[in-house]
Amino acid sequence: MYSIIVVPPPTTEDERRDTRFRLAPGERLTFGRSATDNDLEIPHEGVSRAAGEITAQGAFWILSNHSGSQTYVVENPEGAGEHIKVGPGRLDAPVPFEFSRIVLPAAGDLLPIEVWAPRHDYRDPSGGPTGATTAPAFSVDRTKRYFAVLAALCEPRLRGAPHAPPPTVDQVVDRLRPSWPAASRTSVQWNIDYLAVKLRLKPGPDEADTGPRLNGKKESLVSLALRFDLVREDDLTVLTRAPGPVER
Repeated sequence: MYSIIVVPPPTTEDERRDTRFRLAPGERLTFGRSATDNDLEIPHEGVSRAAGEITAQGAFWILSNHSGSQTYVVENPEGAGEHIKVGPGRLDAPVPFEFSRIVLPAAGDLLPIEVWAPRHDYRDPSGGPTGATTAPAFSVDRTKRYFAVLAALCEPRLRGAPHAPPPTVDQVVDRLRPSWPAASRTSVQWNIDYLAVKLRLKPGPDEADTGPRLNGKKESLVSLALRFDLVREDDLTVLTRAPGPVER
């Protein structure tokens, strides 16, 4: 079974062709400017003759940077600006993203190589220990209004703009008003404050030491929600249906 799919950067000659390489576990793909020494030729003067190597490792993949001077960036297009850097000469750097984009700096250009890791391996839970269930890390109710507010905050990044700033309170109000006619700046801000306490970004008002005011509250909420999959793209349907009451 193939575990890794590699999509080369577009060129003038093949940008209209669906060129893909499929790697089974243990298989490798070398890439670089040299046509004779690599599986994937990237004909750009700014790319090293032997630029790097991708290796499929079961349900994930590793990247080796054979360049002597260039750092490669591996982005998660589906995340909140997540990325890793693979420095010159680094071998076998594990990549944790299911959908990734290797960005090669090449003489003023940034060349993208897309890599998909669609294979998922899961543990069989039927043979686990018995006893009390584990408390959830984050307790969220997708039928509540606060979740609709959180989904609205996360929507731009889930729609494909990983570096987009969180919407303003007014933008959240406008986004929610068709399904929540009574939405207002006050109610949306209340839910944002409630989420900050509920998700433990700041202490609750009943605690003695309330701590400093949380700066970048919306940004912190979005980052946490996307990092731990509290809001996924299919959750955005809550923005088109009337949410339930606020949890008190």
